[in-house]
Amino acid sequence: MVMAVSFERYGRLYYLDPGEFRPRVGDKVLVPTDDGPEVAECVWAPQYVTEEVGGLPLCAGIATGADLDRDEQNRQRRADARVIAKRTIRQHGLPMKVVGIDFVDRRADVDQLVIVYFSAPHRVDFRELVRDLARALRARIELRQVGARDEARLQGGIGPCGRDLCCATFLKDFEPVSVRMAKDQDLPLNPLKISGACGRLMCCLKYEHPLYQEFNAKAPALGTAVETPAGDGVVVGHNVPSDTVVVRLAASGRRCACSRADVCSPRQQYEASSTTTPDAAPVDGPAAAAVDVPTAEPVEAAGPTVEAGTPAEDVVPENESREERRARKPRRRRRLHHDDEGETRQ
Repeated sequence: MVMAVSFERYGRLYYLDPGEFRPRVGDKVLVPTDDGPEVAECVWAPQYVTEEVGGLPLCAGIATGADLDRDEQNRQRRADARVIAKRTIRQHGLPMKVVGIDFVDRRADVDQLVIVYFSAPHRVDFRELVRDLARALRARIELRQVGARDEARLQGGIGPCGRDLCCATFLKDFEPVSVRMAKDQDLPLNPLKISGACGRLMCCLKYEHPLYQEFNAKAPALGTAVETPAGDGVVVGHNVPSDTVVVRLAASGRRCACSRADVCSPRQQYEASSTTTPDAAPVDGPAAAAVDVPTAEPVEAAGPTVEAGTPAEDVVPENESREERRARKPRRRRRLHHDDEGETRQ
């Protein structure tokens, strides 16, 4: 069985093995982490899945009243620590931006630990800042610098599509994204239109890029003359999601959308690429049956009878004179001598 929990409302989902517990949607459960069990909300009740899933962390149990009180206190401490960290950074005049705060109180090696995540355009000397924060928060301080993508993941937000950021909800790993992917998808190369909330190229450019690569490899290029069921025309556009191409007909000049299979040149090659050709005749059995070819009946010739296998030179024409026969035999002897050349005479 599998269940899903989230530490923040509308945050990333984490999958657990419920074990012997059966929480319902909205219940608070304990999730094992590197810093000890933390409280999370169940957003997907335990249920059986078709595929065998292994290696998931085991749910630590249902959160008690003491766990809920501790979690609420830690939330208030994080909010206070954020205010203090921002004020202290402003006093030191450092180019730092506080992204997130974690409060750890269940680690065995420390009593209380405050982890401050910040972003900066370059490396920052924050040694004086750490001492002032430790004195103000009365806890051990750790400062960790994160990149632009991790900043968007921690803060969350709304993307250009109007939905929550992928990195803050379900995206686990950041894959490399290039401008070439935007070119293959015919997107405008304006950085303001293909950049996300983090200022980098949108991660969703990676989602449909393999589909565009496959379509461009098989579909005719723009400006190619093709034959369609409606007549001859020229390709003027592509529609990858619907697997169609836009063709401007030569006769009427209007545009029509045709399936990619209809405009492949030639279509016979496109259909022959599959294992079964629709026009092929069905074959019964492992091999095709032998076809009986009717043989022509012998026709009685008007001339002399010739036995089967007799060379054409041995056929004696009717009414042949002796001089003509002598003139023909030497040519035959020379041919036989040439054919028997190299053979041993018996």
